Amino acid sequence: MLFSSYEFILIFLPVTLLAFHGLRRFGQAPAALGLLVVASWVFYAYWNPAYLVLLIGSIIFNYLIARQIAVGSAQVSKASLAIGIAVNLAALIWYKYSVFILDNVGALTGFDFALRAIILPLGISFFTFQQIAYLADCRRDRTYEASFRDYALFVSFFPQLIAGPIVHHSLTRPQFHALAVRSIPPAYYMVGLALFAIGLAKKILIADPLGLIANPAFEAADAGAALDAASAWVGTLAYTFQIYFDFSGYSDMAIGLGLLFGVRLPINFLSPYKSTSIAEFWRRWHMTLGAFLRQYLYIPLGGNRGGQIATLRNLFITMFLCGIWHGAGWGFVIWGAAHGVCVAFNHAHRMRIEARGKEIAGDGSFIRALKVIGVMFIVALLWVLFRAETLSGAVGVWRAMFFMEPGGAPISETVGAMPILTIAFAAGLALFAPNSIDLTRYTPDPDKPLAAPVLPVAAAVGPSAGGSVIAASVTGVIFAVAFALMWRPQEFIYFDF
Repeated sequence: MLFSSYEFILIFLPVTLLAFHGLRRFGQAPAALGLLVVASWVFYAYWNPAYLVLLIGSIIFNYLIARQIAVGSAQVSKASLAIGIAVNLAALIWYKYSVFILDNVGALTGFDFALRAIILPLGISFFTFQQIAYLADCRRDRTYEASFRDYALFVSFFPQLIAGPIVHHSLTRPQFHALAVRSIPPAYYMVGLALFAIGLAKKILIADPLGLIANPAFEAADAGAALDAASAWVGTLAYTFQIYFDFSGYSDMAIGLGLLFGVRLPINFLSPYKSTSIAEFWRRWHMTLGAFLRQYLYIPLGGNRGGQIATLRNLFITMFLCGIWHGAGWGFVIWGAAHGVCVAFNHAHRMRIEARGKEIAGDGSFIRALKVIGVMFIVALLWVLFRAETLSGAVGVWRAMFFMEPGGAPISETVGAMPILTIAFAAGLALFAPNSIDLTRYTPDPDKPLAAPVLPVAAAVGPSAGGSVIAASVTGVIFAVAFALMWRPQEFIYFDF
């Protein structure tokens, strides 16, 4: 079920909200949390009921083994953690990578394994990593979640189940418990609705139209057709901003939905195309995945504790595995390796400056603009590996971009004023407009008060009642326009990962 579908917005969400808040209103908070678990499972089963068994089985296994990790002897705890991680990774490898691995083994050996294509369960990368992090935390803190209901809700809470953010148990557990004893502040609903409306608009009004521009160019390249330079560049830039607004829109909607149920989720996306380095890009793009890889992979590998060469090696390995996490294909392998090289080079340059005893000075506006353009250029080139279904298709797009495809044909859907204006509009928003977190003044810290949103036309009025009315009106207009145009919803790109 898509956040941007009529069945979600008109049926699932209002029914779940009414039932959840109705139970809380009549003093049945524990039942409300139980209902939220069931609703999340219904949400997941809507896509493929058979894989609900996988989700519930994964939850039961990790719930049981977490107790052994937390209360067992040192030897039992260590062995249980190893078993838990191995089982989680085995499930992920089977569903996500087995066909890719066996196809390549078959290509090298000439043996046909005759393995049928396996449908990738939605969200398996996210709920697998989330539970691996939980098991590692149980080992470190020697604590575990005793309530199966609360653990199931932590894993399967539907706003973040399919495409993140990857959430730590320590963030959501106290918030779920607090729902039994406190009311939800009105600002949660205001900010939640504003973020959901903004995210819906990003998806319906920007990302999906950009997809219609990008798809024909990449489909032609994958089919072996030679493109002209204009079609290759327009298709690449269209996808560059499509994936930006698609993932940004999902992240906004996830946070907004969490707030409607009284839960603050972590920020997962923060204007990454404004970055001045590849390292900064990865601090702003898929932020919770980056935090997970840093805490549970980069640091255990040694982090920056083994000298410069070891640090660069650890950075490369982390980004290389980040690429593999995104998908089973040589395009993702090369994409991860390329980003690993870029991040390692970025870090080496920084260490070189620091070794000379120089401080890294701030940049003037012109130098900063050049750096942003440079990062955008590298990121856009590498996104080609993400979008192309084949390596030959990716190479074909690159060749066309740099005028190496003589006789390349233009793709009609990418040629013309409207595609270029659409891309320019998206670029202007991504590079110059304030992001949704700034507009709504959202903070993921549950201990800090949440202010009412300040949308552009309401900012001049201020945080008065009038400003709130204007903000609510703007939210309503944004939602109404997006809602009217979402008659043909497209899946979110990160559903494939």
